Amino acid sequence: MAKRIPPPEWSPYVQELGLELHRRRIAAGLSQEQLAAAAGITRATYAQLEKGLSRPEVAANPSLYTLVALSNVLRVEVQELLPKGAPDVSAWR
Repeated sequence: MAKRIPPPEWSPYVQELGLELHRRRIAAGLSQEQLAAAAGITRATYAQLEKGLSRPEVAANPSLYTLVALSNVLRVEVQELLPKGAPDVSAWR
C-alpha cells in the first residue's frame, strides 16, 4: 500500500503542533537533542516535527507512539500538545 500524502488542510494543524512542541520544550529547558533522546527518536526527526514537516514540502504525520513518548518526557497529556479544531481529513482517503 502506497503512503498517503496528507491533504493541504493538514499542514496548518501540524505546524501548530510543532509550535506547541517548541514552546513546551523551551519551557522544560530541554534542547532538541535532549528531548528527542529521552523520547527515543532522533534529533533530526524531532526537528522536523517542530517544523511541521516529515520531509521538504510534506506535512508531518507523527505516530501516536511518538506523541505519547514526547508527552511523557514533557510531562503533559497528549491532548495538551494537539491544536484545537482538528481539520476534516475526509479528503485523505
